[in-house]
Amino acid sequence: MITVAIVDQELTFADALAIRLDAEDDIKVVAVAKASSGPALGGCADIVLLDADLDGDTTTLLCDANSSPHTRAVMLSRTSEPERIVAAIQAGAAAWIRKDESVEYLLEALRGIARGQTWLPAAETGNVLSLLLHQQDSSNDDMPPARLTFRERQVLDCLASGAGRGEAAARLNISVNTVRTHMQNIMTKLGAHSTLEAIAMVGRRSQSHPGDRPG
Repeated sequence: MITVAIVDQELTFADALAIRLDAEDDIKVVAVAKASSGPALGGCADIVLLDADLDGDTTTLLCDANSSPHTRAVMLSRTSEPERIVAAIQAGAAAWIRKDESVEYLLEALRGIARGQTWLPAAETGNVLSLLLHQQDSSNDDMPPARLTFRERQVLDCLASGAGRGEAAARLNISVNTVRTHMQNIMTKLGAHSTLEAIAMVGRRSQSHPGDRPG
């Protein structure tokens, strides 16, 4: 069962979405709140859907949603500008989904996100990665490449290929918890806030230091 909390400034939208999601056998909505008065969310659900189109800063809500390692924050928006997506990823969001996508698309995304996948608008994925690479190019040229272990590199390569945590665990014959631990270590070493950002950082450093090998 995938538990979901919805925090949106449009309660009519949030309530309608909750009813539709609750109709699925494997999804249960455990909280619905208006963004301006949302409750503490960390740990209350597997996935927290956050309104990305608030007038104010969503960083506080993202930090709250990410206070539990078992909760993944998903931004819902009517637009998909790469700059806003990158900012959300760097603040800890696991996904960015447009509000005008079909319910079938959203359900597929939620199930993938629950498996550990990062989900972005397909049309903007290349632009998002380019922005992440450019930012790393600007800020990390003087930093030595992080020394990832061979197993950490394997885990990151699996996730970079599109595998979720469960699939990566099966490929490498390790547990999902071990994959999660490796990713936490990788992001700590790289100073990354998400799997996608870690992939971009490693890709950038591999290009800059082609002779490096994971330790």
